[in-house]
Amino acid sequence: MTVRIGWQRGDGAEALVGREWLVTNGLGGYASGTIAGVATRRYHGLLIAALPNPLGRTMMFNHLSEQVRLPEGQVQRLGAQERAGVLELYGGALMAQFRLEQGLPVWTYEVGPYLIEKRLLLAHMQNTVYIQYHLLAGDGTLRLSLRPAVHFRGHDAPVSRDLGEPYALTLVGDRFELVARAPMPPLRMRIVGGNSSFVFEHERHTLVAYRAEEARGYESSGELWSHGHFKVQLTRERPATLIASTEPWETLVALGPEQALRYERQRRERLVRLAGLEDGDRTGAELALAADQFLIAPAGRVEDATRARAQGEELRTVIAGYHWFTDWGRDTMISLEGLTLATGRTQEARWIIDSFSHYVRDGLIPNLFPEGAQEGLYHTTDATLWFFHAIDRYVSATQDRETLRHLLPTLELIVAAHQSGTRFGIRVDPDDGLLTQGQEGYALTWMDAKCNGWVVTPRRGKAVEINALWFNALRLMERWLTEERGAAAAAAMKASADRAQASFNTRFWYAQGEHLYDVLDPHDPAFRPNQLLAISLPNPVLAPERWRTVVDKCEAELLTPLGLRSLARGHGDYKPTYHGDLRTRDAAYHQGTVWSWLVGPFIDAYLKVYPDRRETSRRFLTGLVAHLGEGCIGQVSEVFDAEANFSARGCVAQAWGVAEFLRTWKATAR
Repeated sequence: MTVRIGWQRGDGAEALVGREWLVTNGLGGYASGTIAGVATRRYHGLLIAALPNPLGRTMMFNHLSEQVRLPEGQVQRLGAQERAGVLELYGGALMAQFRLEQGLPVWTYEVGPYLIEKRLLLAHMQNTVYIQYHLLAGDGTLRLSLRPAVHFRGHDAPVSRDLGEPYALTLVGDRFELVARAPMPPLRMRIVGGNSSFVFEHERHTLVAYRAEEARGYESSGELWSHGHFKVQLTRERPATLIASTEPWETLVALGPEQALRYERQRRERLVRLAGLEDGDRTGAELALAADQFLIAPAGRVEDATRARAQGEELRTVIAGYHWFTDWGRDTMISLEGLTLATGRTQEARWIIDSFSHYVRDGLIPNLFPEGAQEGLYHTTDATLWFFHAIDRYVSATQDRETLRHLLPTLELIVAAHQSGTRFGIRVDPDDGLLTQGQEGYALTWMDAKCNGWVVTPRRGKAVEINALWFNALRLMERWLTEERGAAAAAAMKASADRAQASFNTRFWYAQGEHLYDVLDPHDPAFRPNQLLAISLPNPVLAPERWRTVVDKCEAELLTPLGLRSLARGHGDYKPTYHGDLRTRDAAYHQGTVWSWLVGPFIDAYLKVYPDRRETSRRFLTGLVAHLGEGCIGQVSEVFDAEANFSARGCVAQAWGVAEFLRTWKATAR
């Protein structure tokens, strides 16, 4: 069993609010919060359900107030609350520990002579949450009072959105329903335990403060409805469980709480075994469970799922990050190897690749699918080029030539579209065979920050990593066509690759700085990590004699304990921290801010230059190992400040950060 201690007595009160937990359901839905139980983000809640489009992910169950009455009559609160910016701890109950067991959160409270354990899980492939309480020590019968508070809204919606009229409440037997206006589904609840009841006590909670939203420059206070509280007995012999769901009642009552927990534990045990880790590799096990949280069957895209099943497949994609990202093409393709192939989930890798092949339009795969939408947006250059890389990694791992043969006609059309020119100015320049891109108002590379029309890093022209990816794609097509149809069929691809490689090495080398230009036409000599892809990819475009110079300079100027800076210190646009309102954050997003995923390309390039330094390369990951116990426990944050203490920022859980950490963790263990 993998166990990660996220907090224990002595770690300090602020760590209870600063550290978070995340549980997902395989549909894109999730539950998340702070260890303390205080909601600091609009996304903190006990059930954010993944609902069919156009609803998308929806906050259905925001908060649960928990009180325990002892046999002697004292009433004490579990969890904390925040009033006027002051954290009030526990009303007499002491939190002893927070931990993850197999990635699932467990709280332990001391209430006088009693020890209470609380567990939370989401049923896999359901919008159902189980919150279970066990009495571990102490004799007698305790009485729990559990008061749900809700505000049905899109999970991205401001917390200040009007509550509207009170929700309709129905209570029949042990079945409790809250119903808002259509098309919102009802929230169904039931309590499982001894001598349970519900007490109607309507209340409107006002001025609930969300400190993280305030720090990020968003609306930060709102209201919640509460219609009453559940009462249930708790003894050592009989636990108590609150179940909340948007599923039909027949689904909700099909499994008892103990069964649900047992099945979820078994599922997680299988995931760890499937990952093929070394004995005792606890970090690898944590990462395999972290990876699982990003692999989803998107609940909203019913038509696409129906098509996939009609073909004998399943629809799968990757959530780019929690809490606010949806599935992004670029993030999916970069993450595919680490999330699926490094975890032994090759069938899901094939489903993801097949799903995206159906979305190709004008030679491009989607950049992202907006929340609640059926159609993707295509404003990206590199996502499609990473698609070639993902296919290569899949075929290399599985030798699935049938899938490759099926995809080859689509891949040929993609190359042809890039050569003749497609959307957003993406085209091969006939003068040098390099790929150029750009359109006013768009940022088409992974450095895509944009705020109110301001494109922070437009990078229009010939970006270094775009051309590294383009060359890699051409060489892959040359090899695949040769293997499937013979050398004559691959001659045009070989000629294009040869020309792109020659032009790249002639034009991209910035002799004065002894590194690669970040962009050509116009020329930008900014020192960025993008140049590492010219070495790290399976088909490196940069001449080998220049590899060591680039890698050494990237190590010296960009490498940090948690990833690589997106811009070298000393540049006029360098920002040491990522904080403040949206415009301030976007101004720093790719201007120095450290990105966790970049450690993957760096280690790949490093091992090409120093193949005998595998142990050294493993040490580049030690900061990320420690980070698993900070921020969102068991997960990897999206970005970090560019200077010590390298504070975690952005999304609390990012797919490509986990994927590249896990992939290189396994690679450096050999």
